[in-house]
Amino acid sequence: MSDTPWLGDTCSLVDAFRSGERSPVEELEASLAAIEASTLNAFTFLDPDRARAAAASADVSQPFGGVPVGFKALMPVEGWPDDSCSLALKGTIADHSATHVTRLFEAGVVPVGMCNASEFGGLNISVNRIYGVTHNPWQQGRTAGGSSGGSAAAVAGGLVSIATGGDGGGSIRIPAGFNGLLGMKGTAGRIPRGPHTEINPLTVVYGPMARSVRDVARWYDVSCGYDMRDPYSLPKREEWERDLGTFDLHGKRVAIVPDLGVATLNPAVEANVLEAAELLVKDAGLEVVGLAVNMPGVGFEWAMANLVQLQRTLGDRWPECRDELTTEISFGLQLANEHFNLKMMANVESARTRLNQTMAAIFDEVDFVIAATNPDVAFGADVYLNQQVAGKPVGPENNGVLTIPANVVGNPAVSVPIEQIDGLPVGMQIIGRHHEDQLLLDLAAIMERERPWPLVAAAAPL
Repeated sequence: MSDTPWLGDTCSLVDAFRSGERSPVEELEASLAAIEASTLNAFTFLDPDRARAAAASADVSQPFGGVPVGFKALMPVEGWPDDSCSLALKGTIADHSATHVTRLFEAGVVPVGMCNASEFGGLNISVNRIYGVTHNPWQQGRTAGGSSGGSAAAVAGGLVSIATGGDGGGSIRIPAGFNGLLGMKGTAGRIPRGPHTEINPLTVVYGPMARSVRDVARWYDVSCGYDMRDPYSLPKREEWERDLGTFDLHGKRVAIVPDLGVATLNPAVEANVLEAAELLVKDAGLEVVGLAVNMPGVGFEWAMANLVQLQRTLGDRWPECRDELTTEISFGLQLANEHFNLKMMANVESARTRLNQTMAAIFDEVDFVIAATNPDVAFGADVYLNQQVAGKPVGPENNGVLTIPANVVGNPAVSVPIEQIDGLPVGMQIIGRHHEDQLLLDLAAIMERERPWPLVAAAAPL
C-alpha cells in the first residue's frame, strides 16, 4: 500500500486502477491519512464510511471509477452539511445533491468530503468564521484564493487529485492561479446548476479544480449537458477528451493585454504573462493583434445586486444573525438593505449591457484575449478587505477585476500555470468566444506539452 496519495493527474490514476498498479481502497486510505496530517485546513467535513464503501465497490471502468474527490462546501451533497461555510446556517444538512454532483457519482467517484470556501462564496479568499482559514500548499500563511480555495489546496496539496469548484466571479480561476492548477470556467450553461437553479445573477458556472487539461476534458464529458431544471444549460457536447488537440489554431488572432486595461499588476506578474503569451503565440501559430482593451467595471451596484440570493437564503434569520457573519458579508447585507432600489438595479443592467457590448466588440476583432489571472501572487491567508501594504491595496479588493468580466458576459476562460515568482504560482488567463471552450483547452494543452507545470506543490507529501 502506498504511503501517499497519487501525485499525478486524475486520468493517470484511473489508468493505474485499471492496470492493477493501485487500488481505489488503498488510494482512499492514503488520501484520508494525508488529510488527517495536513495543516492546510482544506477540508471542512469527511465521510470516511461512505467513502470506504464507495471505494470497495468501485467500478474502475467508469470515467472516474475509484477516484477520491473533494466537493466544494458550497455545493449540496445529500446527507452532508449544507451550511455555505456560515455560522448562521450551522447544522443545516442537504436534502439533495446538485445535478453535476449526481453525474459525478454516476461516473464512479469516491466522495471523500467537503472542501473549505469563503462564506456564501462572497469573497475570493477562503476564510470564514465556522471553519477558519485555508492555507496555500506552496507556502503556509498565504491564501489559497477563493471561493474554491479549499478544493484548490486539496488538489495542489496532494490530498486528492481533483475536486469540484464553482466560479461566479473568478472562484475557479483565482485559486487555480494562486495554487498552480488548471482552472477552466466554461461558457455559461456548460454544466447545469440544478436541480434548484438560482437564476440571478447569471454568472455562476461549475467545474473542477484540476491538475491537467485532460482531467478537465474528462470532467466535461461526464458533467456537461442540458438539464431541464436549469433552463439556461446548454445541449450536451460529446468527446471533449477524445478531441483534445484536434482543432486548428494556426492563424487565430489574439490580443495580449495582461491588465485588461483596468488592473494594476505586480510588474513581475506582467512580465511573466507577456513572456508566456509570446511563447504560446509561437507554439500555436497565433497572430497577435494590437488592440486597446479597457474593460468597464460593474461597480458598487453589481456587488449589492449579488446579495439578493444571500438575503433569500438567510430569510428571517437576518438581521439577528449579523454577528454570526463575517464582517464583509454583514456589512454588504446592511448596505444592500439600506440602499438597494430600482435605480440601482437599473444601473446594474446598464453596466451588464455595457460590458457585454465591450466584450462583443473585442471578439469581433480577435479570437482570444490573454491576460493575467490575478494581479499578484497569493497574499496573506487571513487578509481581509481594505488592508494595504506600502500604500497599495492587497488582498481580495485587488482581485477579481481580471476574472469578473468573463462571468458577467458568460465567455469561457481558462487559467494556466506559468513561470512562478519566488516559489509562488502565477496564472495566465485566456478568454475566448462563447461556446469555443474546446479551443481554450487546446491552447492550454499546448502550454502543458511545451512547458509542463508541477502537478502538486513542492511541499506536498512525497
